[in-house]
Amino acid sequence: MSAPGSSAADVAADVAAKVERFVRETVFSYERDPRFEVHGHGPSDTLVAELRAKAREAGVLTPHVRADGSHFSQRDTATILKKSGLSPLGPVAVNTMAPDEGNMYLLAKMGSEEQKAHFLEPLVAGRARSAFFMSEPADEGGAGSDPSMMKTRCRRDGDDWIIDGRKAFITGAQGASVGIVMARSDDGACLFLIDLPNPAVRVERLLDTIDSSMPGGHAVVAIDQLRVPQHHMLGASGEGFRYAQVRLSPARLSHCMRWFGSATRAQEIATAYACRREAFGKPLIDHEGVGFMLAENLIDLRQAELMIDWCADTLDGGSLGLEESSITKVAVSEALMRVADRCVQVMGGTGVSGDSVVEQIFREIRAFRIYDGPTEVHKWSIAKRIKRSHLATLS
Repeated sequence: MSAPGSSAADVAADVAAKVERFVRETVFSYERDPRFEVHGHGPSDTLVAELRAKAREAGVLTPHVRADGSHFSQRDTATILKKSGLSPLGPVAVNTMAPDEGNMYLLAKMGSEEQKAHFLEPLVAGRARSAFFMSEPADEGGAGSDPSMMKTRCRRDGDDWIIDGRKAFITGAQGASVGIVMARSDDGACLFLIDLPNPAVRVERLLDTIDSSMPGGHAVVAIDQLRVPQHHMLGASGEGFRYAQVRLSPARLSHCMRWFGSATRAQEIATAYACRREAFGKPLIDHEGVGFMLAENLIDLRQAELMIDWCADTLDGGSLGLEESSITKVAVSEALMRVADRCVQVMGGTGVSGDSVVEQIFREIRAFRIYDGPTEVHKWSIAKRIKRSHLATLS
């Protein structure tokens, strides 16, 4: 326990230590549980409930949210979430997983008191899961990396709104109790809070994706004549993009935090393997081709950690951090991909088999290079800002 008068950073460090202990001592043992990757679509709800019950008992459930409902700073959140990510199941167990973590942040910042009581409290308590309904089917020309292409429409009907459209790659929609739906009105983008399940929101199919750590998988969803009361809209009609931006940068950054933990775990496993496995008369790590890969991994991990802290400090300073979070998302996702790839390579056949969690970590981090914006889209956005900044110096 932190001593009286401890700084926020000290408190966060104590919380992170408890989270790490729980993940290592309890969660690691579940990584081979058959309920972890149910048909490749993430851990089952029974496994989630079991893990969260143990996290609650250990005092580490939803550790990034204080007892009074306030969130730690982004820098302190990073301290905690990196430890939760040491296992692909860690964020699920302690309730720091996407999309719930980002949705909790958005609701805490922008929700009304009534909305917080109805939608946020069950999420923080770990009794409910959520989904963020934004992306749409690419073959229909819907919104993806460019949310301005939104096809899902909403219209006012008395004191309610009616929403129609199709969504794709919706993480956690299967089994979610809380939904945040983005749709377009005549005024622009809107965000709505909905209770699930709802007969007007139908999961058409679960996609088979390379990753498999998120409960509910990733779904294609049809929304047909969904009726939502006005008081369940976040903000006002046309303010959806502005509200979504509150969630955007922290959600990108928390992905970096969690997967940093996973890459750190992969490095631990690959290092132990290289130190005990011998070939050509000596441990693998004593062969430069292997030792140098592990050294390069450590360099990438330390640089990624610095990038996370830099972006966190920017957000804690009050900035939306759109450019900084793009830069960090690109740098960290690419660095962690290199780390995971080298770990697989160091471990050879063992690295590509299910005998080690390194294989899954590799798959999860590969998906990270696309989730919350592909590397190329972020680079394009950064280049646009570079151009605008240059032109501004000429005027």
